[in-house]
Amino acid sequence: MAGRAERRQAARVVKFGLVVPALLAAACAPLSEQQAGTSSGQARSGALFVAGKFGNTLAKVDLGSGEEVARVESCANPHELTTSPDDEYVALACYGGTSVDIFRTRDLSKVKSIELGENARPHGIVWHDNGSLYSTAEGRKSVFVIRKPLGETETFEYATGKDGSHMLAVSPDAMHAWTTDLGSGTVTRVDLVARRSPLSASVGDEPEGIALAPDGETLWVSARGSDMAYALDPQSLKKIKDIPVGDFPLRIQLRPQGDYAVTSDLADGSLSVIDTATGAKVRSIAVSSREEAEAKTQVTILFSPDGERIYVAETMANTIAEIDFRSGEVLRRLPGDGGGDGIAIIE
Repeated sequence: MAGRAERRQAARVVKFGLVVPALLAAACAPLSEQQAGTSSGQARSGALFVAGKFGNTLAKVDLGSGEEVARVESCANPHELTTSPDDEYVALACYGGTSVDIFRTRDLSKVKSIELGENARPHGIVWHDNGSLYSTAEGRKSVFVIRKPLGETETFEYATGKDGSHMLAVSPDAMHAWTTDLGSGTVTRVDLVARRSPLSASVGDEPEGIALAPDGETLWVSARGSDMAYALDPQSLKKIKDIPVGDFPLRIQLRPQGDYAVTSDLADGSLSVIDTATGAKVRSIAVSSREEAEAKTQVTILFSPDGERIYVAETMANTIAEIDFRSGEVLRRLPGDGGGDGIAIIE
């Protein structure tokens, strides 16, 4: 099973054109109905990990069978998840508490609990290719760097100075991190090396979703109160492009190939697909109807490592929708019991 570093390198090969152009064009072209059906019917391998924020659980779903194969008690109100570069561990942000907890992906046995301090409320979390963990600490208005999370752990705290530092992105070279600050309505750049003062900018109304392009050149933000997505310069935080999307875009994710950004539009039950080259919304994917949207409450979205599937946490419905990216077809609904919110994947 390839780890994340190998998968990212494969994505970089595609992004920088080191493949036969005709093959790349074919890969990006829309599929015919017959081809889409073939793609949709292919068996998947690997596992999906689900944080049950109401049930205080961590679960593992086998992607081959579509069945939940393990579930353990976790911590209070767990939210976001991230897997280690070698896919052997999953780290859980304990939003109702003060720790980041680490479990084995094999059997969900707990390995370690890393304390971040009083009122930490960790939320956004990234396990970087360099081996370190990065987490927001919303209650402390800060970002933590956790070095050697599986060994003699060291933690370093960097202030954002903003209310509600919620979601997180980290640069490929680990020199900078960015947060969306719900309470302050800002995006903040944190210098993790020189420790210069953080830089913040107002971006729309209630910015929450955040994702950095694979090459680190563009920062993507979704503002749920504005029904907008924004492309930003990561260093200056100046807007490059404003893109109207669906209703209440809670999250934004980049396809591993970097060619599309997708927002999770909670209030209308859809996904908005943005061409990152043009900065234009090119289509919508209906995950549920507007009438069903409030009852299902879709939150977190996640691409499969190959970019062919999207997984959408429907928190109030206790399901995770699996969607074929090219056709937009909802293939199945996987278990997401306990208010599944944060999700992570290994394949």
